Amino acid sequence: MKISYAYLLLSLVLLAASCTYTQKVKDGTFAHDRKQYAVAVDMLKKEHQKAKTRSEKNKLAYLLADSYQQMGKPASASDWYKKAYDDGYGPDALREYAYSLKQLERYDEAIRAFKELGAEIGSPYEYKREITACQAATTWKAEKSKAYSAATLPFNSPGADYAPVIYKDGKIVFTTDRQAATGEKKYNWTGNEFSDLFIADVQSGDVQPFDAQLNTEANEGTATFNRDRTELFFTRCFSTDKKEDSYCRIFSCQWEGSAWSAPMALNFQQPGINYGHPALSADGKTLYFSCNSKDGWGGYDIWTSDRLTDGAWGEPKLMGRSVNSLGNEKFPSLDGDTLYFSSDYHPGMGGLDIFKTYKTGTAWSPVQNLKPPINSGYDDFAYIVDYQAKKPQDVLQTGYFTSNRPQESGASDDLYRFERRIPPPEPPKPVVIDYKLKLDGFVLEKIFAEADNPDTKVLGRKPLNGATVEVKFGKETKKFTVKEDGYFNMDLAENTDYQFIAKKDGYLTGEAFFSTKGIGKDPNNPVQTFEVEVVLEKIFLNKEIVLEDIYYDYDKWDIRPDAMPTLNALARNLELNPKIRIQLSSHTDCRGNDGYNAELSQRRAQSAVDYLVSKGINVERLSARGFGESVPKATCVCARCTEEEHQLNRRTAFTIMEGL
Repeated sequence: MKISYAYLLLSLVLLAASCTYTQKVKDGTFAHDRKQYAVAVDMLKKEHQKAKTRSEKNKLAYLLADSYQQMGKPASASDWYKKAYDDGYGPDALREYAYSLKQLERYDEAIRAFKELGAEIGSPYEYKREITACQAATTWKAEKSKAYSAATLPFNSPGADYAPVIYKDGKIVFTTDRQAATGEKKYNWTGNEFSDLFIADVQSGDVQPFDAQLNTEANEGTATFNRDRTELFFTRCFSTDKKEDSYCRIFSCQWEGSAWSAPMALNFQQPGINYGHPALSADGKTLYFSCNSKDGWGGYDIWTSDRLTDGAWGEPKLMGRSVNSLGNEKFPSLDGDTLYFSSDYHPGMGGLDIFKTYKTGTAWSPVQNLKPPINSGYDDFAYIVDYQAKKPQDVLQTGYFTSNRPQESGASDDLYRFERRIPPPEPPKPVVIDYKLKLDGFVLEKIFAEADNPDTKVLGRKPLNGATVEVKFGKETKKFTVKEDGYFNMDLAENTDYQFIAKKDGYLTGEAFFSTKGIGKDPNNPVQTFEVEVVLEKIFLNKEIVLEDIYYDYDKWDIRPDAMPTLNALARNLELNPKIRIQLSSHTDCRGNDGYNAELSQRRAQSAVDYLVSKGINVERLSARGFGESVPKATCVCARCTEEEHQLNRRTAFTIMEGL
């Protein structure tokens, strides 16, 4: 999976941790790091031309490629990823180049690049899914759809136009960052305006701002209405403090006869999480949305919340693995019992693809890729059915979706109208259906840039020969021993939770989970095969391993809520490996008094230990040590250290002091 897809494209700025665009830009790298990609591009190009060393050139080329990718310009990104790789940037550039080729629908070249990448990192396994997806996409692209046709709408702008929703009287409401949007400032991520909600008459092509009181100088978009259009839900991304990151929240308001009420944020939303892409069920009782909670399956997931009798919204519920994946699922929409959504992980053609599933009782059927012409190698999302539209007799369905595939208006998000016709009859199929659920499992280990250093970059994963796997489900247990391919397989039962515990000498015991609850049946896809991966961590004795996402407020040592998931995972690791003992260490940067830094870091390390003890870990297995500024990872003269180097030195880590 392509990790950077979590912040993919300008159309998805409504779900990205926002940038502090008020800071003064020093150079292209500074602009890129602060997500000011439109600003970074011109600066990085000039800096690349002036760069004298190969290493400097390849780094600038990579940042330039990433800036283009984040702006939704994969063709330009691809060229620069190739420059970066050819100049020696390494596997990261080759990986992004391979993904960009896939997005550009250059599937044969992408397959070669993925194979080369697997060989370079020492694991053909890592990209087998992408190679298979490219092969499938090649077949889909060659097929002529007998059901769908699609065409752009005439009122698309040079900016981003996306996420249409049906309004009334033949109108749609959509999100756009065209020049007529509210405010005078540019959004430095995209170089365009901040996004607003607009309304368009599909027949006349007339486009106007939706509501001057709802659109602000922040980013607004991705709306949904109740059935009679008297209740509106939409996303707004903002910050109450210019020095803080912006986060996205879902707001609601009511039509009061002549104007919309003041928008109110929904009650279930938590700090530090981005929420967006609301979709309301026809009865108005269930809200579907996307968010990047760490309690999800990975990336952005689709969740639901039910309306309570007092009008508030209930605790969000995560949709199951038939919908959500390890990647990103976004832009849900509903048509009766059918759910449409976009994903960059389910087998697709490139970036985001549109999928559908439907409810079978309380479960959801296997997802189906809508294929071309709805999907392409580019990003396709926000599919909505227009059940009010007048249709020719042979048309089953009409509606809209968004894509950033190249058009005359440029490589930006555009609105498309589609028609789905009655396909010709297919040959009769056997009536007897044998439904099966199968699972392919893999035990893997990480590939580090430096084989004996767990704090270096993870290049990928490879199969781990000789590991044992214990599968627990209900009152039953199954055991496997994997070979060189790290592979095991089994049949799954319906409506069952599975726990996979893998072990091997010299590695920490690891676990993974899978559930068949909520997975429905589909006569067109009676045999469903799923994958689960268990990644085992090699035991590195007496070597510091940095814990990600452990941050402290200034001059404080309390464990913040955003650090708890990382420490909870460490606590679970200690439960699975009861014989190991670890040291929790904390480090500061070089700024401040030596004694103060030593005392502060000791308190922070002890706070981490105390938290683990509160989770049931025996205190005798834990020790705390504050190093202050005495053991920096970045060795720089303090007055000349960059903020990146300071951040590298400010860290919390653990060290395994005793093996199994």
